[in-house]
Amino acid sequence: MRSSVEIYDMETRKARVVLQTDVLVEAPNWLPDGSALIVNGDGGLFRIDLERDEAAEGFPRLDPINTEFATSCNNDHGVSPCGREIVISDQSETGQSQIYRVPIEGGTPVPVTNLAPSYWHGWSPDGATLAYCGARAGVYDIYTISRDGGEETRLTDGLGHADGPDYSPCGTWIYFNSSRGDSMQIWRMRTDGSDLTQLTFDERVNWFPHPAPVGGKLVYLAYEAGVTGHPRDKTVELRLMDEEGQNMETLLSLFGGQGTINVPSWAPDGSAFAFVRYEPEE
Repeated sequence: MRSSVEIYDMETRKARVVLQTDVLVEAPNWLPDGSALIVNGDGGLFRIDLERDEAAEGFPRLDPINTEFATSCNNDHGVSPCGREIVISDQSETGQSQIYRVPIEGGTPVPVTNLAPSYWHGWSPDGATLAYCGARAGVYDIYTISRDGGEETRLTDGLGHADGPDYSPCGTWIYFNSSRGDSMQIWRMRTDGSDLTQLTFDERVNWFPHPAPVGGKLVYLAYEAGVTGHPRDKTVELRLMDEEGQNMETLLSLFGGQGTINVPSWAPDGSAFAFVRYEPEE
């Protein structure tokens, strides 16, 4: 099976398989009520029902979510804090990724961003603001915008490649990865772009920090030294540290990378997080 969607339990420190499929699926998000995961694959979105009776029906299945014209969805998507909307990043209309909102049950995408490419990564805890990575004149920076659209606000200054912004549960901080210090490491800043602080300083290539909803911890993806960008099909580690960048530990090593935890994937109560493990292409 190409993709194995799994859940890592923070108490037992073990992962269990939720779904295995030949489809290359990516980037699981958890619904706020804990009932399902959202993933993307083959340009579409899918729901994985975690409450399905496995004994009666076998493993959960990939249930398609209607996104109408948006048939080129990438792995930068997420569920609103209220659970009524999904934000997607899709390139069907312009050939470059733009951000849209879609009802949780599926429907017509509503555009949020005017400039492209834009790749969503975080939703503020109050549901009012989106954080994303945007490439403007070839420079990748962190931006925020109202969920209703309008003018975007640039938070980083073009030094290095900045990507993967995700909000702290208190809404005070945005965590992200940046190569502004020459290598890709984990950083954080306040939501206005101030108090910029580097949190990791190791030889690894570190991406996609996701703060837990409780407990002051965050999980992130660590590539081996020397890896460029965030490719798939690499030996990677999922690491845990506290919100100040201390007490770092490796939770597991796996074959993954791009698609494993690109977007927020914590369970609503912080007891677990979802990720995708891959098998090599034949």
